[in-house]
Amino acid sequence: MDFRLMGIDTPLFHTIHHLMDTAGDDSDKSVNAPSRNYVRDAKAMAATPADVKEYPNSYVFVVDMPGLKSGDINVQVEDDNVLLISGERKREEEKEGAKYIRMERRVGKFMRKFTLSENANTDAISAVCQDGVLTVT
Repeated sequence: MDFRLMGIDTPLFHTIHHLMDTAGDDSDKSVNAPSRNYVRDAKAMAATPADVKEYPNSYVFVVDMPGLKSGDINVQVEDDNVLLISGERKREEEKEGAKYIRMERRVGKFMRKFTLSENANTDAISAVCQDGVLTVT
């Protein structure tokens, strides 16, 4: 269908038209398309900003974790030199009769990965969460 014949010639309608034409056509799927897990992890990482400080003999990672207890945060080393900070922020239980007018605080999984140097002493890594700020040294 040509939208121009109907007097509708906007980029939005061209995009919708293209999506309708390609919906259900899996032959165009790229083998390089990101997996759902990759997209989920990328979103979790993007939503977890961190400051990284370099000292002569160490690094310090500072991540805001408002409203989380230290038991809700996982800090571990994987693959011998990748520092992984992860966890999940859950929504509070709703009280009877209350309804949200606005919901702006992020809930869900969060994660950050940092590649450490080859000679990093991973046994000496420590983490402290105080006043909603996680500090990993």
